Amino acid sequence: MTGNREVITGSDFRRMIAGAYSEFLLEYEGINQLQGTGSLPGTHVLRTIGAAVMPLRAVKDDSIGGLAQRAASGAVFGARGSAGVVLSQMFRGISKGLSGKYDATSSEFGKAFQYGILYAQRVIPDKTEQPIITLAKAVAKGAYQAVRANVPISEILEAAIAAGEKALQAVGREDAGARIMVTFLQGCLKGLDGNFVSPAVSLSLGLESQQPNMPDPRNDVVRPYCVRFVVKNTKVDVAELKKVLREYSTFALVEPCERGVDVHIHTDHPGTVLEQAVGWGPLTHVHITNMSEPHTLEAHGALVRVALLAVAGDKEQARTLQAAGVHIIVDGSQQVSPSVSELVNAAHSDFAESYVMLAWNMDFWQAFRQAKRLLGSRVELVLCTDERQQEAAVAVFDSEKSAASNAELMRSAAERS
Repeated sequence: MTGNREVITGSDFRRMIAGAYSEFLLEYEGINQLQGTGSLPGTHVLRTIGAAVMPLRAVKDDSIGGLAQRAASGAVFGARGSAGVVLSQMFRGISKGLSGKYDATSSEFGKAFQYGILYAQRVIPDKTEQPIITLAKAVAKGAYQAVRANVPISEILEAAIAAGEKALQAVGREDAGARIMVTFLQGCLKGLDGNFVSPAVSLSLGLESQQPNMPDPRNDVVRPYCVRFVVKNTKVDVAELKKVLREYSTFALVEPCERGVDVHIHTDHPGTVLEQAVGWGPLTHVHITNMSEPHTLEAHGALVRVALLAVAGDKEQARTLQAAGVHIIVDGSQQVSPSVSELVNAAHSDFAESYVMLAWNMDFWQAFRQAKRLLGSRVELVLCTDERQQEAAVAVFDSEKSAASNAELMRSAAERS
């Protein structure tokens, strides 16, 4: 089958993403040894693509556009480290190109991959002599030429991979980001052809095998929907409601109110939650927000005007930060970057009207920026290069000032330290 008459289905897309995940399982440790895109880039990108794979396991949606959107939401929300954010934007671009489609022609799918490459390129600092920039431009050009030639999708991927490999040879060196882009394309091609190897993820049954010390994607399932509603006149015990809702969420706040019971939950299945809730009593004030898309952060009964959020790698560091005035602590270390979802979930906790998010490691920066893009103007970032700068920034935080004023003061203090 050739040209635009070739049809790429939702099942094909599932295989491609499974193939990409399988390829990173084989390559992530080697990628960790390469320079560029922060610490342990292979691990971070493996966990990011794991977050993209998990929503596809048992979903009934067979449309390629719907599956691409689910994978993109998982990747964007579950992204970790600079490498993970770059990969998540590739998923986002692919989803953009396949939006609204049940199936896709090879030409349409090839153009979607071009979108993915361009989206990924946009979040990479445009520095000279950076291999991933050179590779991204070459891959995009190779894919474009193949799409223009109306060849099957397998040949489009082969052309993109060949162009990338040729570009790397011309540069004479390789970094982790460049290898990640090629590995993703190679995995997709193997998945499309059914040639990916174990250990693999079964999209219907979950993990079939697990290597020691290998990141488990079940730990990276994201719950991107913020669901709020009030149950009127319910006779169900509040403690029982909390117990039931925790099965569907990473965050569940259930409190009595004048109207009944106020529920605030973060879940990956809002329909299941609401279906369960209708049995408790009449529902009112139902509001659902997809936190993996840009949205307006709203404050509901916030305890403070502005809160300071920081990252800690252990209990001792967390206690030190809290003693210095930090309100919210997110887990993260030199080896394990916090995910975008952990940052966004923290901001959606209703603790404050606005937030200043503080990063002490450059490998956190892209995840913080992605969280900011999702949360909007009520979040300010202070991006430090080390813990010394962070300490200086925390010292000038003033809870009486706005988030924007605090961020400006804290950035200046960090630069002077």
